[in-house]
Amino acid sequence: MADYDLAIIGGGLNGVSIARDAAGRGLRVILLEQGDLGAGASQASPRLIHGDLADLERRHFLRVRRALAERDVWLRIAPHLVRPMRFAIPAHSDERTSLHLRSWLLLYDRLAARSGLPASATVDVTHHPVGNALKRPFGTAFEYSDCVVDDSRLVVLTAVDAAARGAEIRTGARCTRAERDREWRLVTIDRGFRRIVTARAVASATGAWTPSVAETVLRVPPPKLAAVQMDQIVVRRLFDSDNIYVFQNRDGRLIFASPYQREFTLIGTASRAFKGDPAIVTTAAAEVAYLCDAANRYFRERIEPVDVVRTLSGANMAMTPADAPSPRDGGLTLDHGRGRAPLITIIGGDVTTSRLRAERAVSKLTPFYPMSARWTATAPLPGGDFAWDRFDDEVDAVRERWRFLGEAQARRLVAAYGSNVKEILDDAREPGDLGPAFGPELTAAEVRYLMQKEWARFPDDVLWRRTKLGLTMPQADRDALAAFMATGAPARASVAR
Repeated sequence: MADYDLAIIGGGLNGVSIARDAAGRGLRVILLEQGDLGAGASQASPRLIHGDLADLERRHFLRVRRALAERDVWLRIAPHLVRPMRFAIPAHSDERTSLHLRSWLLLYDRLAARSGLPASATVDVTHHPVGNALKRPFGTAFEYSDCVVDDSRLVVLTAVDAAARGAEIRTGARCTRAERDREWRLVTIDRGFRRIVTARAVASATGAWTPSVAETVLRVPPPKLAAVQMDQIVVRRLFDSDNIYVFQNRDGRLIFASPYQREFTLIGTASRAFKGDPAIVTTAAAEVAYLCDAANRYFRERIEPVDVVRTLSGANMAMTPADAPSPRDGGLTLDHGRGRAPLITIIGGDVTTSRLRAERAVSKLTPFYPMSARWTATAPLPGGDFAWDRFDDEVDAVRERWRFLGEAQARRLVAAYGSNVKEILDDAREPGDLGPAFGPELTAAEVRYLMQKEWARFPDDVLWRRTKLGLTMPQADRDALAAFMATGAPARASVAR
């Protein structure tokens, strides 16, 4: 008898979503990730949960409606990670006309009729806060509702839920060879140790590594794919409003500028064909200049490449146009035959529809063994057991119980952990009860939680994926964090504050 019903290779959003879905349907699941969860394309996603205006322009109405329905699902099951925002598109005649934009947004409202989010509106930017950061030529803008998500936290909490439902999550576990008969026999290097895993089925969710894993590990013909690189830049905060700006660029693309970690602005996304090692993805100078130029066309305050404090890049695979009409849908294949264990390959796709892709992937295994019904559309992710419009109430409740927390720190903790913040703060009555601090906000209590419950092993796992505190943490505190994680004891960390 095989050790597992399903072995998943790859710990990005697709992989952990399959693990969560399958474990919740009663399957014995193991997930193998060679590095850290969400360390590939998942950490460079546009952070949007949306219907996609570009798809609307292409008249893919059913696809937009499906994505908007998923937006409502995410608001319901992950209210701490997925936050509603107002998006503002400054209007001008160089690209889409005002009539054109208004018509599409009215249709967008109709397709999302049950969402409960505010409808689109026309605003006079000369008398509206949204216009404060813009150049004067823009007199009108259009606002509409969509959502943003903390993509890295979404990956990790999906894995946490999968583990709570029985899945085994193994980070630092690389699958080096797979032998296929009536079941799979996988050879892995698991944190330096050789381990054999057997499974009745395998799901490959390896992102940009899909072709190489197919050829060298699974030894099957790789699907026809196109590699795509996504690039974003982080600069100092360019505006005070809570809006996300949507800019029409000269090449017809839509560029987003959104508030990021309180003190910064995230600008993206630039995309282009990718060639090379997906483990080494860097943002080219031309892409940085492209995004700076797009922002400078609209914002009063100019930015130059030297102002970029961080770039976010990742490579992913998309089905060729003949096989998939929209890159956001991703691709899904099932390979099986007489006497051969099933192989599912899941490819690309966006964050919004990731739950649906995983649901379809797991459902393809129903002919091979029984499982329970689909369930992920209604079960909240860990910490998400409150209504999305009660987020501020949740913050207030945390501050009422742990009175030493400031407003900003409480909001960050609730946005990351939701109601599970109690597992970190526990019975603390003052900052010192949380142990040493690394920078203004990160405490030993939080780091221990991330190491024990969320598979964090190295400082980058904490600073750039479990949190984004690497943007502001001084080097001395980073060094102290590294020593703490390596030894379990603080090294010259500052006193918790």
